[in-house]
Amino acid sequence: MLSKLPWLGPLIVFGLVVFVHELGHFLAAKAFGVYAPRFSIGFGTAILRRRFGETEYVLAALPLGGYVRMASRDDETTAFIEGGSEQGARRAENDKSYDPNGMVPFGPNPVPANRWFESKPLWQRLIIMLAGVTMNIVLALVVATALIKSEGRRITETRAIGAVDSVSWAPELRRQLVVGDTVISVAGKSVATWNDVQQQIATAPDSLLSIRTQRGEIILPAGPTRSERRADLVNALVPSLPPVIGKVENGTPAWRGGLRAGDSLVAVGGRSMRNWTDMTAIVSTSPGKPLEFTVSRKGETHKLVVKPESTQTRNPATKTTTYRGMIGVTLKDVSRREPISLGEAARAGWRGTWASTGMVIGAVRDLFTGRAPVSQLGGLITITTASVSAARDGATQLFALLAFLSINLAVMNLLPIPILDGGQIVMNIAEAVKGSPFSTRTRENIMRVGLLAIGLLFVVVTFNDLRRLAGAARDFLTRF
Repeated sequence: MLSKLPWLGPLIVFGLVVFVHELGHFLAAKAFGVYAPRFSIGFGTAILRRRFGETEYVLAALPLGGYVRMASRDDETTAFIEGGSEQGARRAENDKSYDPNGMVPFGPNPVPANRWFESKPLWQRLIIMLAGVTMNIVLALVVATALIKSEGRRITETRAIGAVDSVSWAPELRRQLVVGDTVISVAGKSVATWNDVQQQIATAPDSLLSIRTQRGEIILPAGPTRSERRADLVNALVPSLPPVIGKVENGTPAWRGGLRAGDSLVAVGGRSMRNWTDMTAIVSTSPGKPLEFTVSRKGETHKLVVKPESTQTRNPATKTTTYRGMIGVTLKDVSRREPISLGEAARAGWRGTWASTGMVIGAVRDLFTGRAPVSQLGGLITITTASVSAARDGATQLFALLAFLSINLAVMNLLPIPILDGGQIVMNIAEAVKGSPFSTRTRENIMRVGLLAIGLLFVVVTFNDLRRLAGAARDFLTRF
């Protein structure tokens, strides 16, 4: 269904991620007795609204986020947490939604002081403010677990090495293991699949790890089980897989150059292709350089020219920044699937969620330290495009994107910028240390700084989005 109606992708992604975030704030506020008269998905004019109990639930016209309006001592001067003024939204007596026994904004009764957000102890306020990002992490974990459970364990049925990356603690590794080697055993235990190879590398008990191939045996000082060196080794050894394209992202150099899903790569840059890593090795070292691709498609040979775009990457191990070529293709999945228990899926989902969170935090850190350019940031247009593309590929890809964006929202909301959750947390802690609330003028100035920062960020990501669209349109037109 999603592949036939891909425009539903952005609605599902934005809707679920925002809904779950605001639901976290809302449930925590209700649990501690904070008056929350409005729960809104979107901003602006209400399309649908319905009141249940003391809360009005709204679906608004601009799907750029959402908010939970909470009663606040300073409600008239600022929307304290993702909300607005109850007094400004007060209903007239002739309004059909007016409740003569209700509290502002639905009726004439004032909000009791013990229902204000500020009336709650600091620990409760912190829980309310952290509840949104917590729910986003939980959403990512649940989605990851469900996807892993439904998809099963991926088994890569090969033992052949397709590429060997360098590792600092084993400088001879690329000489000891070469492309085309077949792994026979690891730590004395025979292996039948690449999963076995990775599992043995990660968990074999001896700190000196033996790897036997058809050419002989090598010994590596891999350290203790599941250590950083073991992870380095797992990532350094890449399996040999057939050079067949599984997916081509719309608008990428590969798409503009004419590559399509199902193409078998015969040669790239004049070099014959034996496995997928042969192609990635050439492309990654050719940013901005046109490459000739010879592909086999439905029994016919085609020659195409693709110009890899330059992408900045940072190696966390060496702390160096390099530029790599990218064309926007993925490998055809030739693995088979094995059923997996719910417990195993949950553990794998947790590891994946934790790894994705660390990756997003690292990306944000690199942006603030100048190690990554702001041109890599994407906004609403980029997310919408990615959601539509993922929806075309089916529910699995769409919900995988949803989980990753949910983590992004969680991390970004914890930045110490006023109006974001992180900024509100810092402000509340600062007031607790100070022993008294900030003045109204101070709060207004702090909020203005936050709005300015968010506004600048919006301008930057929108500019990046439009530049990408203009580049894609220009490249498309040059083909005619």
